[in-house]
Amino acid sequence: MNAAGILDQLAITHELLSALAGSVDDSDCRAQHHPDLSPLGWHLGHCVYIECFWLHEQVRGDDSVTAPLARLYTPPHTPKPERGRLLPPQSQLLQWAHELHAFNRSYLANLPAELADHELFHDDYLQGFLLQHHSQHYETMLMVLTQRALAAAPNDFQVHTPLQPAQPVRDTRQVPAGHYRVGGRRPEAFDNELPVQRAELGRFDIATHPVTNAEYLAFMEAGGYQDARWWSPAGWAWREAASAAHPDHWRRNGRGEWFGIAARGPYELTAGEPVLGINHHEASAFAAWADGQLPHEYQWEAACRLGVLEQTGRAWEWCANTFHPYEGFESFPYREYSTPWLGGDHYTLKGGSLHTRPAVKRASFRNFYEPDKRHIFAGLRLVY
Repeated sequence: MNAAGILDQLAITHELLSALAGSVDDSDCRAQHHPDLSPLGWHLGHCVYIECFWLHEQVRGDDSVTAPLARLYTPPHTPKPERGRLLPPQSQLLQWAHELHAFNRSYLANLPAELADHELFHDDYLQGFLLQHHSQHYETMLMVLTQRALAAAPNDFQVHTPLQPAQPVRDTRQVPAGHYRVGGRRPEAFDNELPVQRAELGRFDIATHPVTNAEYLAFMEAGGYQDARWWSPAGWAWREAASAAHPDHWRRNGRGEWFGIAARGPYELTAGEPVLGINHHEASAFAAWADGQLPHEYQWEAACRLGVLEQTGRAWEWCANTFHPYEGFESFPYREYSTPWLGGDHYTLKGGSLHTRPAVKRASFRNFYEPDKRHIFAGLRLVY
């Protein structure tokens, strides 16, 4: 994508961020709807702050906008539960975001000649970095709105076509043993996708489709949540502590029929759509029950590049491996994007969801979460 295309997409993403923050009233804009998620207004303000931090503080040495806001919008400094009360009134936040976003786009479109050679602007790196950063926060804001909708979920939603269970179908494609490219390339790739790796893989069979709602219901109705043999010790401990018995985004009406909850409220679950709203523990338990495994991210990426995967980008897909640094990894443009999460307690996800912006939908992109997180739009695909 060229510079003009990136700025066009950045403008669209700016509008989307503000639209989500403005879709609720002031109270909801500053409310924390989930322990792991910041308020909607904080996400919008953080995206403005990050733009100004890189464009003006880091590149130009001007911290007049960022210095007063650093404690609020730098995650380690203000805990999530305290962020909402520190936000300005919603109307002021929206106007401030609109004005600074417009100013920053104009600045990027008309870079001063003396800055054109700055390393952050080589190949439009910073423009693409900001687009991807904001795109990830857009998806997180939809997670916030989904949790808000879950808290108000009705118990009388009428389901016209009740979801029925279906045993998993082994529709697979074989990937031959060989050496495969793993990783991305600058300027699009984040530091954790670099440098490109040469992965040696044995032969494996991978499902053409992600696990569906109907297949996951079969696991539930077979007692999957009550049978410890399908769960790792850590997974079983989580299941018991959480009293989990279904995906996070599912609810049941008075007639015992399952339905889903999205940001805009309840909807009918379609049998063939990928299940989402499950964590790594749940994905691993389903895989064990179905006599399969979660793929290593190298297997997933190799299969994706070969074009044998269908329905990618509809639900993030949990992988078997923890989030790790590639050989030769170097943090860039700042340590905190990847390095703090490389300690082995996060797992990789691949592919993207229906809510993932195009800027981060690529085979090499690596999402990462702790194994107990289920508020994300995540499901799974099996290997055998």
